[in-house]
Amino acid sequence: MPAPKKTVRRSLLVTSVALSSVVSSLALTAPVAVAAPSPSPSPSASPSVTPPANMSTVGGARLGQAGPQVNLASGVPVLPKGLTARSWIVADAESGDVLAANNAHWRLPPASTLKMLFADTLLPKFAKTAKHKVVPTDLAGIGSGSSMVGIKEGETYSVHDLWLGVFLRSGNDAVHVLSAMNDGVDNTVAEMNAHAEELQALDTHAVSPDGYDEPRQVSSAYDLTLIARSGLQKKDFREYSSTVSAKFPGATVRKKGKTRRDTFEIQNTNRLLTGDSDVSVYPGIAGVKNGNTTNAGATFTGVAERGGKVLLVTVMNPEKDEHNEVYKETAKLFDWGFKAAGKVEPVGELVPPRSAAQASAQPGANASGEAGGADSGDGGTGGAGASSKPVASATAGGGSGGMGIALSITGGLLVLLAGAAFLVNRRWPLPDLVRRRPRP
Repeated sequence: MPAPKKTVRRSLLVTSVALSSVVSSLALTAPVAVAAPSPSPSPSASPSVTPPANMSTVGGARLGQAGPQVNLASGVPVLPKGLTARSWIVADAESGDVLAANNAHWRLPPASTLKMLFADTLLPKFAKTAKHKVVPTDLAGIGSGSSMVGIKEGETYSVHDLWLGVFLRSGNDAVHVLSAMNDGVDNTVAEMNAHAEELQALDTHAVSPDGYDEPRQVSSAYDLTLIARSGLQKKDFREYSSTVSAKFPGATVRKKGKTRRDTFEIQNTNRLLTGDSDVSVYPGIAGVKNGNTTNAGATFTGVAERGGKVLLVTVMNPEKDEHNEVYKETAKLFDWGFKAAGKVEPVGELVPPRSAAQASAQPGANASGEAGGADSGDGGTGGAGASSKPVASATAGGGSGGMGIALSITGGLLVLLAGAAFLVNRRWPLPDLVRRRPRP
């Protein structure tokens, strides 16, 4: 059965832009990661109203300090008023500069934003055209009250279908089916934790693959931003996280000797991407993932582009109890970040993966290599050459109007290397990054 066509609400424009920059005086060594403290003994309980005194300093000493961290100077806008999130971070997705942060390494329950780590770990393993027939054991152990996309036992789904369910509906049922395909939940969680360590996301400890509240399951605004940055290296991750709506297969219907498969529409639950009654679509938004549970509150990591700058913002657990508050505070931080970018002195940096840091230390390292690895392409079918093709966030087809234009950018590295230096210190380019802009 061919994969269902995605339905989107916006027109798409795919362009291929060749970028070249010359970088000089590059550091040859990556920053050394400082080990984070051990996981909280019971982070499933309601989080403390104050951050711990001992937080990780991965990415810089300022990021381990409590409270807002920003270098205000002449020409730098003040931080937005009304921010109530326990933890947040604003970072340049390409350079890795952390422009400002608040309790960046505070370990908190991540909710479904942890699905970014799940996706970044498993996406390369299965071709999107692969199919799986769901059996009862695939759906065992799903937490009570979980968000579901509506997977049915006995039905067959493509991997593409399942990833749409994960990203758009945050379906824990889709997560568990993919985990079953990956030798089970325990194996998947172990691989997620190993991948988090490789990314130097040392605040993160996964217990469930879907982000459902579990004792000792934690992450941080800093780590979720690292994980999102890693995921955005992958074409499929960018496509799924920026898809507005899609057709999802329903039950198989047999009538008068004929068989057909019903479909129904699913919409992305990221309100900065789809809009809501009290939140507008954010100009330039391109993903990434939201979450909400009893213990975590609302969490969100987003990526947006404006004026050639690509920013990542993560917001965890706003204290203000207002509808869509996590998106409102994210939008404020995006607005501040785009105004401050190029003016504010960073307070820290997003560190590269361990493998990239180690590669930079090798004598005679490849001067033209990509820090962090090549675009993964079609989950499991890509390779080093996958970044040579422009891709759109979704395919137009029967949508109900559009609010933005998606631009794909190709050309390999966004930054060229100067001399024989291997580009690792802070900069981890995003090849073929899907960029969304408001319609002119």
